[in-house]
Amino acid sequence: MNEKTWLIIGISGQFLFSIRFIIQWIISEIKKTSVIPIYFWYFSILGSIFLLSYAIYRKDMVFISGQSIGILIYFRNLILLKRKNNESVNC
Repeated sequence: MNEKTWLIIGISGQFLFSIRFIIQWIISEIKKTSVIPIYFWYFSILGSIFLLSYAIYRKDMVFISGQSIGILIYFRNLILLKRKNNESVNC
């Protein structure tokens, strides 16, 4: 891929990553309390995957390590939410 394509991937990743905060803010305003909706975690994963790809292309180890750890945390949060929902159903 050429430089322009990688720039688009990097910008897209940052955009996806930023959308999660906007979603969180809107939902929290609607509910009048701090809420982290499940879409926050999906956009976190998508944004991180794009940003990690860009970081690998740039060979930036600081950026790579940060995004790699983040992706694991976001997936873990989805697993915890799924477990919580399954427990609620079984009660």
